[in-house]
Amino acid sequence: MAARIKKGDRVVVLTGKDSGKSGDVLRVYPKDNRALVQGVNVAKRHQKQSAETEGGIVSKEMPLHLSNLALEDPKDGKATRVGFKTLEDGRKVRFAKRSGEVIDD
Repeated sequence: MAARIKKGDRVVVLTGKDSGKSGDVLRVYPKDNRALVQGVNVAKRHQKQSAETEGGIVSKEMPLHLSNLALEDPKDGKATRVGFKTLEDGRKVRFAKRSGEVIDD
């Protein structure tokens, strides 16, 4: 199956404590169907001091399930579903079903 959400995409969170927030995808975990989104689903973790890092309480993003994310429409910034179409030159691209705008350049 082709990836509907990729690294660098701007997404909107649909459900959960961060519902309505948006951010850029930092990493996608295809095997787990999860993605890491910048500034969303932030948890506090206790970190032990090491030679490189300082100890203390650190905030870090945790992965979200892909079913709780939707791509942000390039036109109006609202959540949209993703479709695929083939252009005249033979390229397969993703497009926003809400506006019909092509997402991949």
